[in-house]
Amino acid sequence: MKQLSTTQITEIWKKDKEHHIHPWTDFATFKDEGAMILAHSEGCYVFDAEGNKYLDGIGGLWCVNVGYGRKEIADAISEQVMQIPYYSAFGHHTSIPAAQLSAKIAELAPGNLNHVLFGCGGSVANDTAVRVIHFYFNQLGKPTKKKLISRKDGYHGSTYISMSLTGVEFDHIGFDIDRELVHHISCPNPYRRAEGQSLDEFCNEKVLELENKILELGPENVAAFFAEPIMGAGGVIVPPEGYHTKTLEICRKYGVLYVSDEVVTAFGRIGYFFASESEFGIVPDIITCAKGLSSGYLPLGATIISDEIYEVINQPQADGALFTHGFTYSGHPVSCAAALKNIEIIERENLLEHVQDVGQYFEDQLKTLVDLDIVGEVRGKKFMMCIENLADKKTKTLFPSSVNVGARIAEYCQKEGLIIRPVGHMNIMSPPLILNKQHVDFMVRTLRKAILSTTADLRFEGHLAA
Repeated sequence: MKQLSTTQITEIWKKDKEHHIHPWTDFATFKDEGAMILAHSEGCYVFDAEGNKYLDGIGGLWCVNVGYGRKEIADAISEQVMQIPYYSAFGHHTSIPAAQLSAKIAELAPGNLNHVLFGCGGSVANDTAVRVIHFYFNQLGKPTKKKLISRKDGYHGSTYISMSLTGVEFDHIGFDIDRELVHHISCPNPYRRAEGQSLDEFCNEKVLELENKILELGPENVAAFFAEPIMGAGGVIVPPEGYHTKTLEICRKYGVLYVSDEVVTAFGRIGYFFASESEFGIVPDIITCAKGLSSGYLPLGATIISDEIYEVINQPQADGALFTHGFTYSGHPVSCAAALKNIEIIERENLLEHVQDVGQYFEDQLKTLVDLDIVGEVRGKKFMMCIENLADKKTKTLFPSSVNVGARIAEYCQKEGLIIRPVGHMNIMSPPLILNKQHVDFMVRTLRKAILSTTADLRFEGHLAA
């Protein structure tokens, strides 16, 4: 790529700062700092406009699974653009890639989840799930079954309903959510269980909480339970063993649909196309996915529904009535072509097996960081990991939010050529699935150095005992 001049870089930086509203932006600092301009990418690396190289430890945003610069995907996109760049999927029209991709997803998905509604991302996939679920119960003559249950610290998107499902309180500051439709139960975070409580006791407590919430709201009023197999943006929380199978049993007991939000975990993140059955032993009623579906090369999300749900919603509700849900870009042929090529690469290059191997190494090496003074826990699975930083490891006491410990560590890492994600007191990593063991060693070495530097700063400032 041709190197931009200093003047060109400054002009782009100013345009972005003055006109581009970034998601999850701290306006207090953005007004002065603006954004780092990323201009080039290759494999596991991204390059800023000044030519500095960074190992991308977050995969764009959980999503660039097959890595950057895949000419095969670029060619598939280009070829589809020239064949037919777009046509509406409304009614009785389709495109070849949309038909092929929906069949491929049905082949890969567990159980009888054989029907796919396409959108532009994970938030839309979850919104679609809500509309379909409500329509489903209306068709069954159960119009009161509308309420939804999700979990504190769960993340399901930033459209109105998907953000209402999201249980990360920080994300709700200043914004409205629907507190009548959506109800939250506790986060099943084993690290925060009561002292002396066994994992089995903790698991049963959280499962009972779901049952009690259904009974409190009335089973006749509860439509669905939304759960990520591994909670992503809320801190990469892996529930205790048996949690998902037991919560599914509770949902079945009371006629509540189970929605597995695999926006992050699907398409290889922890070594499977879908984690629900392969890792956690459940076949939900609906799976939502996005991100790794196209490896982020083009926006695409999908809501995958079971045969049982489909057989209800495909019946006309009245003479001439239509199933009035979908979007201009549902089944966009170019996005679907990108996803098909992405899945082909994952299969051909055995990336799922690669993730099982290198991902285990990644887990093991990251866990060596727990010897550091402020590292309380390293958790996650394969290429979906989190470091929780604490002011006191014995009491599990957090630093004050104003300390910005996660951001400090991320800043030190970036200076060393590694991008990781700060989320409050945590640091999250979700690298491309093509990461090798040498990349892992660099990441762990850089993290250790960054955490040590941050710890020294915190001691100097009086946030830690000398």
